[in-house]
Amino acid sequence: MSAFNDIRDYVAIPRVLSLRLSPDGSRLVSVVQSLNPDGKSYGTALWAIPLDGEPYRLTRSAKGESAAVFTDAGDVLFTSARPDPTVKDSTDEVPALWLLPRAGGEARQVAARPGGIGAVRTAADVVVFVSDVLAGEEAADEEKRKARKEAGISAILHEGSPVRYWDHDLGPGRARLFAARLGADRLEDVRDLTPDAGDALHEVTFELTPDGATVITTWRTQLPKGEWRTDLVAIDVATGERRVLLSADRYDFTGPLAVSPDGGKIACSRDRFTGLDVSARSELWIADLATGEGRAYAPDLFAADIEWAPDSSAVYVAADFQGRRPIFRVPLDGEVARLTQDDAAYLGLNASADGRFVYALRSGIALAPAPAGIDVATGEIADLPTPVPRPEVGGSLTEISATADDGATIRGWLVLPEGASAEDPAPLVLWIHGGPLGSWNDWQWRWQSWIMAAHGYAVLMPDPCLSTGYGQDMIDRGWGNWGPRTQADLDAIVDVALARDDIDSERIAAMGGSYGGYMANWLAGHTDRYKAIVTHASLWNLDQFAGTTDVSMYWQREFGEPGSERYDLLSPHNALGKITTPMLVIHGDRDYRVPIGEALRLWWDLRRSEVESKFLYFPDENHWILKPGNAVAWYETVLAFLAQHVLGQEWKRPDSVA
Repeated sequence: MSAFNDIRDYVAIPRVLSLRLSPDGSRLVSVVQSLNPDGKSYGTALWAIPLDGEPYRLTRSAKGESAAVFTDAGDVLFTSARPDPTVKDSTDEVPALWLLPRAGGEARQVAARPGGIGAVRTAADVVVFVSDVLAGEEAADEEKRKARKEAGISAILHEGSPVRYWDHDLGPGRARLFAARLGADRLEDVRDLTPDAGDALHEVTFELTPDGATVITTWRTQLPKGEWRTDLVAIDVATGERRVLLSADRYDFTGPLAVSPDGGKIACSRDRFTGLDVSARSELWIADLATGEGRAYAPDLFAADIEWAPDSSAVYVAADFQGRRPIFRVPLDGEVARLTQDDAAYLGLNASADGRFVYALRSGIALAPAPAGIDVATGEIADLPTPVPRPEVGGSLTEISATADDGATIRGWLVLPEGASAEDPAPLVLWIHGGPLGSWNDWQWRWQSWIMAAHGYAVLMPDPCLSTGYGQDMIDRGWGNWGPRTQADLDAIVDVALARDDIDSERIAAMGGSYGGYMANWLAGHTDRYKAIVTHASLWNLDQFAGTTDVSMYWQREFGEPGSERYDLLSPHNALGKITTPMLVIHGDRDYRVPIGEALRLWWDLRRSEVESKFLYFPDENHWILKPGNAVAWYETVLAFLAQHVLGQEWKRPDSVA
């Protein structure tokens, strides 16, 4: 028995989330997430990973720790909502900034803000952090927050969009950047660098130059009709003076960001505005920090992470590629070269100061994330000791491909359960990824195919049109043609899978979340080949969705103004009358990316049409199902639904759902 047989064992598996290399190159620090003692939530802790020893735990608190960065001296800065033992009646409502000395000893609080402290960067003796501040003078922030609370006021007046994001309401505070200097006990000379930011720092990404003199940050500029553009600006830490570094009409300059070690260049992503006939395109952009002059490098790489080589002659980029996420070396002068040749997906890139190694989190469809070192000269990969053991999967992983009707090659991963054979073929689940820009190439804590395999299912995870890692043509093929083009690609690769003698071609189901849920709904109305369909956080009525999602402008660029022709052509709800396949609808009430109204409308339409269906509703979850108990309920309900309709078993209501 493995942890994938019992879902309660699975949700208890600890998870390595991040990786940071110390300035002297002697150790890495990771944030590790694990189940809290109550079994109802997850907590986090910092772990050290010496390059010449075994990992050990650095922190322990009920509130957990995150956002770890090293100071130049090798101390660790992190955020935590733990109470400060040096302050009487200290509260722990919002995260503060803490410092863990390199030499050892107890962590101490070095900064706190009424609105909490989020992301942190440090260089030389400078620390820059983001904090939420109410409108007006930041010095009065605490008093104003107290007054709102005592008066029982929760109202928020908006004059722009969005008003909520992902799973939380925006306001009444807004993000600002603060600068300070490391002192003997606490941060000193704490200053508001962006008192006039307004909404410009929403979802901010920022970095410091190595001398600590300049902050490079994203800066949102409001445009007519609810649109906005993301620029990069440079802020002088000493004076607060701000200048626009990168800005271009109909382009966003976004993270990941990386400043070169010599302080002369910035690497980022440049994303073009989309339109009815203009597809999404992201390219690595490298610019001079003094002049802002720059250009695109490696235009077919959607950068997931960026790290400079220590001599500033090249950047290392982790980017989707053919169902993997390799590390590429992109020189300022010369040809792009793939550094890692395995099937893994890499994130959290850290280059050693001597230029010999890149350290990263290495994972894959069958490989949970753990630290690894890559020899830059040879590409040799060595797994490092990990704070938590990787779970062992049962079954096997293979790769398949198909030729679509337009001649394009469609590839995907196929997970096979143990014992699948011609004599005992496995039922198949088609699992469609979200995005739609994305790829099945990484370990998935949320969409875990090995749980399905442990219960006897084969799982097909294809990369159809709009998938990243296959060049711009793959995105262009599906742009503005979501349902028909994607279905044709899925049909082609499903046909290949069903032709195998270890797959049962009569017992198949389809499922997906977000864009994958959209496609699950589309398939429900355009084919009857599946015995069951599971649709999670799905788009149902595109016209309704495009005006209620948290990022309406993004989707309306592709679909046009509400009521236009493309909505009618691509909205799954228009095929309601053709749906005969049993459907399981799943949605979280706090999902603001695909609002709950999509699920409520879908559920009502299915009920009125008397389509056999069930609705699994999570009042306290967002786009994803993150709480361990709810994850158990999710998997148990999905498995029970598939058992009923794919395996022909009697419906058995899971004990985990009311």
